[in-house]
Amino acid sequence: MPAETDLLRIDDQLGAEERLIRDTVRSYVNDHVLPDVGDWFEAGTLPRSVLTDLGKLGLFGMHLTGYGCAGTGAIAYGIACRELEAGDSGLRSATSVQGSLAMFPIWKYGSDEQKDEWLPRMAAGSAIGCFGLTEPDQGSDPGSMRTHAVRDGSDWVLNGTKMWITNGSIADIAVVWASTEDGIRGFLVPRGTLGFSARDIHKKLALRASITSELVLDSVRLPSSAVLPGVTGLRGPLSCLTEARFGILWGVTGAARACLESAVSYATTRTQFGKAIGGFQLTQSKLAWMAVSMYQAQLLALHLGHLKEAGTLTPTQVSAGKLVNARSAIDIARQARTILGANGVTLEYPVIRHANNLEAVITYEGTEEIHTLAIGQALTGISAYR
Repeated sequence: MPAETDLLRIDDQLGAEERLIRDTVRSYVNDHVLPDVGDWFEAGTLPRSVLTDLGKLGLFGMHLTGYGCAGTGAIAYGIACRELEAGDSGLRSATSVQGSLAMFPIWKYGSDEQKDEWLPRMAAGSAIGCFGLTEPDQGSDPGSMRTHAVRDGSDWVLNGTKMWITNGSIADIAVVWASTEDGIRGFLVPRGTLGFSARDIHKKLALRASITSELVLDSVRLPSSAVLPGVTGLRGPLSCLTEARFGILWGVTGAARACLESAVSYATTRTQFGKAIGGFQLTQSKLAWMAVSMYQAQLLALHLGHLKEAGTLTPTQVSAGKLVNARSAIDIARQARTILGANGVTLEYPVIRHANNLEAVITYEGTEEIHTLAIGQALTGISAYR
């Protein structure tokens, strides 16, 4: 972060490895993402070469150990998410889906054969994964999913539809959650399996530099070896979401920083009434509150990172972080847009792109409402949504 906006020197608390990861990812984003990401956003695409690069940088599953994964700490992973999302939420989303939603369940709940087959390739970026939980009619209530799997001899047969699946149409392996007579189970569905198809979702106005798909399972037959053996029930997919939400609560601080930096740069160069608009009190008030809100989000992310590394982080704490940091980031983006005026709605500047992306981020992997109720239940002991 440029010195003029890094007033609290929060990054001074980072260790040597964390700073190296910060600088490496930031350099990649500056050199290979920012020059083109506006065009990707406008075209509604994310080049596969970018995912290959992220794999070569060691960012896929970087917080996992073994199987070619980097085995970094939680804060290092968070820093990488922050720097990726300073480029675009689509990059961080692709990375967190790969590592936390596709690789993590295989690493945590998979068989040795499943781990050996998929994790090294996914860590290297030569195989891409996706996570099939959300359905067209079941978002916040995954326990009511309609996708189901039934036994047929030693095989399983899956039927159902999954929606809003990041990386869906380019994934080599899909981690699909389905209801069974024994409870919810996870299944590994390879690309090209008979009856399995993916269709991209178009006309999005957020996360356009990201592949989002619908998965269709039409009598998909899988061997028993395709089941994740280590978990049954909602605990499986929800634990994956907790991992991914941790990356989000870090990532959105990068989007917030990019918007603040853009607003500061614009305010100190744009002149009206004979002076830079950054010299007017109303503009300075906006910038000050944006900065303070960002510092609060960064400090919360760092605190939760320490809890995660200590092994004490709870899902409720992650809900609090995702809820407030995503809200802070979108508020900062919207305020930055007002400073940029009409220029703020063009892709010449990053602000409207981040603002649009954050409209999706406050909804996916737990809506604001669900995270609010999760915190309310922790405070009162009463569930408001069951």
